[in-house]
Amino acid sequence: MMRQVNERAVLGAVLLGLVAALGCHSESRKTEAARATVQRFFEALPSRDCAVLGPLLSGKAGEDCRQTVDEMNEHGLSLVEVLDARVDGRDSNAVVVRARVARDGQVREQPMLLRVEKHPEGWKLSL
Repeated sequence: MMRQVNERAVLGAVLLGLVAALGCHSESRKTEAARATVQRFFEALPSRDCAVLGPLLSGKAGEDCRQTVDEMNEHGLSLVEVLDARVDGRDSNAVVVRARVARDGQVREQPMLLRVEKHPEGWKLSL
């Protein structure tokens, strides 16, 4: 009887470890996808090409791609570096990316928080 209890406890611990490992792997895939989306968006931003940028934007920003992109370019926004990315605790299909950006060539002291959301057609930046 005692052996069965110990085997169940070990099996339970192993399963819990596997679930945790899968969760971490899933979380790292999400954060990497969000980082890549932010980088692709800022790399393409100077081109003003909404055929490329539009699919990377969610909601109203995607619908008004030209206006969004023109405003960002008018302010000279550019990506300096992605500092980190974390899955949003309120929504597992969203990642908050902290990025250092420059405005008109001046690197902003405070990082910009960018929300990237998973959609059926891919990851999109929510502005």
